[in-house]
Amino acid sequence: MKTIILAAAIVALASAASAEELKLRVATEGAYPPFNSVDASGNLVGFDVDIAKAVCQEMKAECSFVAVPWNDIINRLEKNDYDLIVASMSFTEERATRMEFSTSYYRSHSAFAGDPNKFKDISPAALAGFRIAAGNQTIQSEYLQKVYTDSKIVLTKDEPEAQKLLQSGAVDLILADSIDLLTFLQSPENSKFDYVGDPVTNGFLKSSAHITAHKGNTELISKVNIAIDRIRLNGTYDRINNTYFPFSIY
Repeated sequence: MKTIILAAAIVALASAASAEELKLRVATEGAYPPFNSVDASGNLVGFDVDIAKAVCQEMKAECSFVAVPWNDIINRLEKNDYDLIVASMSFTEERATRMEFSTSYYRSHSAFAGDPNKFKDISPAALAGFRIAAGNQTIQSEYLQKVYTDSKIVLTKDEPEAQKLLQSGAVDLILADSIDLLTFLQSPENSKFDYVGDPVTNGFLKSSAHITAHKGNTELISKVNIAIDRIRLNGTYDRINNTYFPFSIY
């Protein structure tokens, strides 16, 4: 009887430890529609959020979500404020020194947006002196500062702020993820704006979105990778994709 009781206690303790491991805190930005935003009821919604929930379900994890400003999101991960970031995080070598990256869960490219009647040529020489906005600490802002050195680069706290500057005429162009720009450009109030020039395709701006975890937490990232593969195979990913986009972004 003592042996049975001891075995039951061990199983109970193991189950409790396992349950504790599967409680995850997930951060997203909440200011990057249609990928992540806050709705009128104060709920986090969007493609990133739905993907995160699907991944959590596959991992049988109990996940809680929090919105974090983009400029703080990596720093707060390092402070252990949460376990995962699901916020359209692009891979860069610098970021890889601070976080573990999952396999990609979508891909896209960058593009300029503005008044196509005013701009055709998007070369650095052609845009010298013009005002170009991008969200701060994004791969687009880094690219502009390295390549468009003769333009006036305006760094904003997030992508919606850059879009507002374009709407008000405070900047001439914005550079952003082309999928993110799609929602902005399809709005009736932005009908005079469109993509300007061809997509910006180069190694630096090659964009793929990843889920990230604390540096060194390869075990959690391995579980995330398995979950991403499963939602791709069981149709969950396509269902989420089709809710937000008329084409596959994988």
